[in-house]
Amino acid sequence: MATAQRTFEDEAREFVGLFRAVQAEIAKVIVGQAEVVEHVLTGLFGGGHVLLEGVPGIGKTLLVHTLAEAITCRFARIQFTPDLMPSDIIGTRVVSEDAQGRKRFTFQEGPVFTQVLLADEINRATPKTQSALLEAMQERSVTVAGETHTLEPPFFVIATQNPLEMEGTYPLPEAQLDRFFFKLNVGSPSLDELLEVSRRTTVRAMPKAASAATAEAVARHGGTVRDVPIASHVERYAASILMSTHPESDRATPLVRQYVRYGASPRGLQAMVVGAKVRALLDGRYNVAEEDIRSVAHAALRHRLLLNFEGEAEEIAPDRIIDEALQLAPTEAA
Repeated sequence: MATAQRTFEDEAREFVGLFRAVQAEIAKVIVGQAEVVEHVLTGLFGGGHVLLEGVPGIGKTLLVHTLAEAITCRFARIQFTPDLMPSDIIGTRVVSEDAQGRKRFTFQEGPVFTQVLLADEINRATPKTQSALLEAMQERSVTVAGETHTLEPPFFVIATQNPLEMEGTYPLPEAQLDRFFFKLNVGSPSLDELLEVSRRTTVRAMPKAASAATAEAVARHGGTVRDVPIASHVERYAASILMSTHPESDRATPLVRQYVRYGASPRGLQAMVVGAKVRALLDGRYNVAEEDIRSVAHAALRHRLLLNFEGEAEEIAPDRIIDEALQLAPTEAA
């Protein structure tokens, strides 16, 4: 028993060192956005996918490129456009000819066959094309012509969308939004950060991230994260927060009853718990605290709340609803 505990502590220390090393390499290129970077890495090690929302030109695409460099893995980018087809993402069967002149069908892999995938401006593609990512994101596999092809771990999708230019875009279906572990709002840089961006990007030698981890190490430490214990009252606290987003629940908050049509799904609870386990390890603890749940609640829930007509009309921010849920949630087992 003692040996197992020491083994877990060793794994935990190695995980934290790996996480911080990757974080430091990304910081060589990306100015500011510390919370966004930490949440992106939490999604990576937690085995989920991340949706980034922000205006153009604030480094969303660069962040994904830098992440791929820092963990030494295969990287691909898909620029989503209205004319993109599902086969452009997952691949297709083509006719090939062997040395004897015999023709046969072979599968030509699409860009989804990678380890870190950037789905750039995902809301510019039609729902049919967006859905091509669903099986890959959830099952880590692709099925074409009845044949299933497994994707190489760690398969990590980072999608971006622009909240300003809505003309000619297709909002992501709720089923696909729910597949994202976190949704992160990427804000504009401050004055000092703008100056640092200028200094780094207007010289001959641009900063570049070095390799700090391997894809195999990232996949292995996904298990370390899930081994972190969580007390029943903390788990109940997270479940109470999630239940308070459901308007039909007796735990629903006033804002939820007024503005929410559907609350967060069970995947929201999973994201909160796994994200909190990462947060606990980074804080040097081998158990999850309620504060860890609160630190990831917005990222895990904001895209899983479906507003009603009144909420949409008044442009109620999901974060405001989550703030109230956190404020009113019981802080100990009921």
